[in-house]
Amino acid sequence: MSKIKIAVLISGGGSNLQALIDSIEKGDIAAEIKLVISNKVDAYGLTRASNHHIKTVVLDRHTYPNLEERDSKLLEILQKEEIDLVVLAGYLAILPSSFIETFSNRIINIHPSLLPSFGGKGYYGLRVHEEVIKRGVKVTGATVHFVNEETDGGPIILQESVGVEFEDTAEAIQKKVLKIEHQLLPLAVKLFAEGKIEVVGNRVKLL
Repeated sequence: MSKIKIAVLISGGGSNLQALIDSIEKGDIAAEIKLVISNKVDAYGLTRASNHHIKTVVLDRHTYPNLEERDSKLLEILQKEEIDLVVLAGYLAILPSSFIETFSNRIINIHPSLLPSFGGKGYYGLRVHEEVIKRGVKVTGATVHFVNEETDGGPIILQESVGVEFEDTAEAIQKKVLKIEHQLLPLAVKLFAEGKIEVVGNRVKLL
C-alpha cells in the first residue's frame, strides 16, 4: 500500500502530533508526515517534529504580516509537497474558504467534546471543559471530523466518550479527553489512508 502524504498544522504543544508520529513509526498507518506547519514560532510541536526529522515551517504574522499572503503561502507549500491529507492538531487559526474548498474532505480536525455539543466559534482549550462543567453533562469526549466552512460543523468521522464526575475540574476533564484524542486521531488517519471513509452529505460512512 502506497503511503499518503500528510501535513500537520499546530499552534501549541503538539501532543496529538506526537501520537500520530508514534503510530506511523510503529507501522500502524501507511502514511508519511511530510511537514509540520505552525502559526506560532514557539510552539513545542515544532521541536517534536524536528526530533523526528520532519520538515517544519512557521507561518506567523511576523513572517507574513498580510493574512491573504500567509494563506496563499500555506496553500502553495501544501500543493508543492503534494499533500493528500491536512491534519489540524490544535491549530488555532481560521482557514480561508478557498483552502477548505481545495482540500475538500481532506482536512481533519480533533475537537475536545462530543460535537455538536460545546463546539463552534470560541470553543477551544480549557473553555470547552469549563462549559461542560457549567452545563452539568454526565459525559463528554472527543470528536474527529472533516473541516468545512462551518466551525466544527463538518462530517463526523469518529467519537469517543468519557464520564464526567461531579468533582472533576476542567483540567481533570482535559486530561481524560486528551487520552481519548491520542487514540482517535491516529485511527481516523489510518481509516483515511486505507480508503475506508466515505462522505455522504454531511455524514461519514466507515467502510
